[in-house]
This record gives sequence, structure tokens and C-alpha cells, in this order.
Amino acid sequence: MRSDLGFVHRFVPGEDEAGPTLLLLHGTGGNEEDLIPLGQELAPGAAILSPRGKVSEYGAPRFFRRLAEGVFDHEDLLFRTHELAEFVEAASEEYGFDLSKVVAVGYSNGANVAASTILLHPGLLRAAVLFRAMVPFEPEVMPDLSGMPVFMASGRRDQMIPADNSQRLADILSEAGADVDLRWRNTGHGLTYEEIDEAGEWLSETLPRLS
Repeated sequence: MRSDLGFVHRFVPGEDEAGPTLLLLHGTGGNEEDLIPLGQELAPGAAILSPRGKVSEYGAPRFFRRLAEGVFDHEDLLFRTHELAEFVEAASEEYGFDLSKVVAVGYSNGANVAASTILLHPGLLRAAVLFRAMVPFEPEVMPDLSGMPVFMASGRRDQMIPADNSQRLADILSEAGADVDLRWRNTGHGLTYEEIDEAGEWLSETLPRLS
């Protein structure tokens, strides 16, 4: 565990220095350790960069503040998104991984800050896996996400995210040019083994194409 570069985080080197790096972004109440086993399952051999969210909600780490369930503090979201992008760039210099091959894997709050990063810093993330993501904000100017691969796994019975909100995020990303693969299941906010398997298969096809 490291606490420099602005975030408490873990970095796990990959088998190939020129290979991809997974940026793991946990959900509310998680930490830098939570998603490492998932990342290693999704993309065996990839490097892993896993920061802990810096905002505390009643002691639960998050990546940005919210005003209520599903209502985000927009100003804090923007600030924290820029802060996360700076961390990724600094970590690339510190650990020597290829900044052009960073793939975000986020769950819930982590998926939302990943979506915000995609919209505010186009080109920083090469691809993304978004588990239970919702619209972070409506962009005033659509970024150019031409050809960016994005996998989304959403639940039709998610008690925290209305289905039309997840669909709207997929539409925004698609309108910006991203190649979005949105998968629906009749599940709630928790992940299923089937979705993890699907994401792993998607990554196994997507990662070799990164350049």
C-alpha cells in the first residue's frame, strides 16, 4: 500500500511492462484492496493500479461527494475527476506503465467516476468496464471518444440506478463515438458471476487490440 501520489493506493506490476494496466475503482465503502482479486480474474497478467477514494461518507470511502442517493455534488465530482486523472498520469511516471493502455474497471461509485473521467479526459483511458454505472453529468460539449471500447453491465432491478439512467449513459458514450457494449440482466445492484465472466471474455478480446 502506498500513500504518496495523492491517493492511498496499490500497484501490482504486470507480466509485460508494455501490457495493459487496469485502473480499479471501488464502490462506496470499498478500498484499494477490494477489487484486486476481480482485476486479476478479469485480466490475468495485467498490471493493476487501485486507488482508495478520498471522500468519506460517514466513514465510507468514495471518489466524490453526493448530496443524496443518485444526486451528485457536481462541483466536487469535477474536482475529484481531475484529481484522479492527475494521479493516473503521475502513477504512470512513478511505476513505468504505458499510459496509453490504461483500462478502467469500476463498480458503482467507481464506475461513475470512471464515466466522468471518460467524458472530461478523453484519451486518458483506452477502454473501460463499467459495472452498475449511471450518468455522472450531462456534458455541455460532447467529447471525441471515437472507437473507445466500453463494456457496461447493468441490472434491470437495480434499486439504486433507474434503468433509463444507465441507458442514457450508454447513449451519451455512443453519441460521442465510443463502441459501447451494454449488457442487461434481471438483477439488482450486486454483481453476478455471469457478468464477471462476460466482462472477462470482453477484455480478453479487447486488450490485444489496444495500441
